Amino acid sequence: MKKTKASPASAVAPLNLRLPAAPRSIAKGSSLADLLGPEAIACLAHNLSVVHRNFEAGAFRRAAETGLAPLGITQRGAHLAAALRAHLPSRYEDAIEVLLRSLTPPLQATDDLGLGVFFYLPHVCFVATYGLDEAHNGGRDPFETSMRAQHEITRRFSAEFSIRPFLIRWPERTLARLREWTRDADPHVRRLCSEGTRPRLPWAPRIPAFVRDPRPALPILEALKDDPDLYVRRSVANHLGDIAKDHPALVFEICGRWVDGASAERKWLIRHAVRHPAKKGVAAALRLRKLAK
Repeated sequence: MKKTKASPASAVAPLNLRLPAAPRSIAKGSSLADLLGPEAIACLAHNLSVVHRNFEAGAFRRAAETGLAPLGITQRGAHLAAALRAHLPSRYEDAIEVLLRSLTPPLQATDDLGLGVFFYLPHVCFVATYGLDEAHNGGRDPFETSMRAQHEITRRFSAEFSIRPFLIRWPERTLARLREWTRDADPHVRRLCSEGTRPRLPWAPRIPAFVRDPRPALPILEALKDDPDLYVRRSVANHLGDIAKDHPALVFEICGRWVDGASAERKWLIRHAVRHPAKKGVAAALRLRKLAK
């Protein structure tokens, strides 16, 4: 999940699109679920009404708020995605066109993103729930539409959760697209390539095939190991840390190759990648951290 420190003020985008206000951090007595409450639903209804004149904002808000109170943050994302499904065009690719037109401008920073980015969790859930089955898309393959949607959503929040069902359903197609995206100009997109393929991504279902054999995603890590943005390199390090839980020898071999002639930035990545086995006193990890000083 993306690092959250501070909240942006309510943003005003072209077409008078809005983001809800969000706290700098979760205060005592509050929860992440509060980020997808009535104000966020009102902003979502407003933004969709701006770009789609047939959108029934009142009916959507009533459906979205019904049964919302007891739900956690991820459950609320799924609940709002279902409400969107009921009130957007019935064909998936048409619904996605509306959702994409309603997006506020992409993030310009890679830190201090704030908690307001959770506004786009329902959009992620919408793609993950309805973007895999051609039955939701008039019998047409939804893959390209879903990839386009995730490319845009990850520039505003993160598509690391929605990309994972595609890696499970269509591993070769999805990995091929992510390898292309490692060359994208936007660091949020490049980070998705590493973060979304992590075998044991926190808050998300594991990818069993990558837990068993992480090698299919290794070309992505090779492509990003010297990324100019720390935001991306940190994800590569965390990805290696995931792999090390099941295949430590593989990670030690990779880091051993990478440490030869490494820049200061890559040395930091290596130290970060093996920090957990090093804390347990694993000799290979301790040696790598020493070499990467």
